[in-house]
Amino acid sequence: QVQLVETGGGLVQAGGSLRLSCAASGRTFSSSLMGWFRQAPGKEREFVAAISRSGANTYYADSVKGRFTISRDNAKNTVYLQMNSLKSEDTAVYYCAGSSSFSTGRRSSSIDYDYWGQGTQVTASS
Repeated sequence: QVQLVETGGGLVQAGGSLRLSCAASGRTFSSSLMGWFRQAPGKEREFVAAISRSGANTYYADSVKGRFTISRDNAKNTVYLQMNSLKSEDTAVYYCAGSSSFSTGRRSSSIDYDYWGQGTQVTASS
């Protein structure tokens, strides 16, 4: 079973940047589609970004396109989320997720992912 551990969350002023990392254990990481989701208080979990197993294809929610960048390093079993120009509405708990069923595609539903990290808090203050 793959385990995911997110790091890099924190408090930043609006307009600032943060880089989230998600370290994976297990042999299936390099064959898995990986994604980032977020959940703000009182709201449902929402898709942020996803990346194909090779890293060649990336997918983004419209709300973060042009500001966030997802990437991965299969040699390090790690996926990243670079967040620039943060807004107060980006404040949420961010979750890393992996899919053992899909290796590519804009999978924006949480049910397409079967292993999850514990989450890391990102707060952008205005």
